[in-house]
Amino acid sequence: MKTLDFRHVELGDVASTNVECMERARAGETGGLWITAVRQTGGRGRRGRVWVSEPGNLYSSLLLIDPAPWEQMASLPLAVTLAVHQAVATVLPGGAAALRIKWPNDLLIEGCKTAGILIEAEQLSDGRRAVVIGCGVNIAHRPDTGLYPATCLVEQGSSTTPQELFAHLVVSMSEALAIWDEGRGLARIRDAWLERADGIGKPVTINLPDHQIHGVFDGIDGEGRLMLALPDGRKQMIASGDVFFS
Repeated sequence: MKTLDFRHVELGDVASTNVECMERARAGETGGLWITAVRQTGGRGRRGRVWVSEPGNLYSSLLLIDPAPWEQMASLPLAVTLAVHQAVATVLPGGAAALRIKWPNDLLIEGCKTAGILIEAEQLSDGRRAVVIGCGVNIAHRPDTGLYPATCLVEQGSSTTPQELFAHLVVSMSEALAIWDEGRGLARIRDAWLERADGIGKPVTINLPDHQIHGVFDGIDGEGRLMLALPDGRKQMIASGDVFFS
């Protein structure tokens, strides 16, 4: 299996590793670049939420330029989440046993969030498309507030450091992107994602921007959308939303 080669820039305090990557892309960066930071002063999660970013956790972003045809990009988060899952499982004393994926791209340990992923894309002025993959993992600290209970790897008995976890992530991300293969390896990625997913077959409530919807988590489709079985027997595809297990 062919893996990918990346470069790495390690920084101290930054507003956001995602912002740093995108700014470099706008300035002509060719991609294949990891940026890590000791601390983020303006870290963000999904829907613009603040991501607590104290030293001791992993704050990392990977810049890719034109990683796949645009119609194949919807499945990229599945591959990315698998890569983060593999890296975190490597440093957990119990391995992957208690580590689950929460749709769309969070990692849970015994139901508590320990990692989040934020993927952003922008069409650059020269016609290239920049894709930034942000991966944040609670290692030494966890936020006290948020939509979901949180934990950190230290609380789970891990003695890993941001540097060690990042080294594992570089390898697992390279392998996952190679398997994904610009979307051509989606079937294999989807199967692996489903094996590690939390809550399939269980009742869920999904918070959408303007309302809630209830049903049973029935898996994901080929584009990574959540398949929700509604009480009336219909199925609805959900592209984005906050999921709460009943």
